[in-house]
Amino acid sequence: MLWEYLTTIAQGIGTSLQLTAVALVIAFALSVLLTFLLSMDNRPIKCLINGFITLFTGTPLLVQFFLIYSGPGQFQWIIDSPLWYFFSDAWFCAMLALALNSTAYSTLLFHGAVKAIPKGQWETCAALGLNRLQTLKILIPYALKRALPSYSNEIVLVFKGTSLASTITIMDIMGYARQLYGTEYDALSIFGMAGVIYLVITAIMTIILRKIESKVLAFERFEAEQTA
Repeated sequence: MLWEYLTTIAQGIGTSLQLTAVALVIAFALSVLLTFLLSMDNRPIKCLINGFITLFTGTPLLVQFFLIYSGPGQFQWIIDSPLWYFFSDAWFCAMLALALNSTAYSTLLFHGAVKAIPKGQWETCAALGLNRLQTLKILIPYALKRALPSYSNEIVLVFKGTSLASTITIMDIMGYARQLYGTEYDALSIFGMAGVIYLVITAIMTIILRKIESKVLAFERFEAEQTA
């Protein structure tokens, strides 16, 4: 019986991983862009970005799923527009909610890493005659490397966040688990098996990410050795 549960629930692994991958790619690109904008001296843009971050970090991800999936249908002009092709698709809405939520948290991480860059590096760029944008093009990639350990946690959180996609009809890991529970009513075994699948995948992701971190952050060990 447990094997049957496993094979049924495992059908949703592909959907969960696809949602994670697409959401992360979009979120990373947006968060790098927002980090650039936050680091520039433009107060109105900073206010807009901070408002976006507050909105998506201050509200539950589940609420964001429902608002993005059910909200657009309240507006006739959206239903009559080409946008409805996307917002009527549950997969797109789930991906968008995950991407926007991750963008907000990732922007906080990346911008925090930029602010943590030693003052001497900013002064060196200024001494070379670089303007603010040119300086950011040099220092932000460095900051992203420093933020990798924290961003690794965000990657895992996005994957675990896909479990909420089943609430808007997505057949991911939890979607199949909920469907199976509707016929078998064996909550402990079914949801326990879903939890084991999430645990195994997150463990694999963590191991891979830690190996990537050790390679990307090798320059820090080299700098420490040179300083010593």
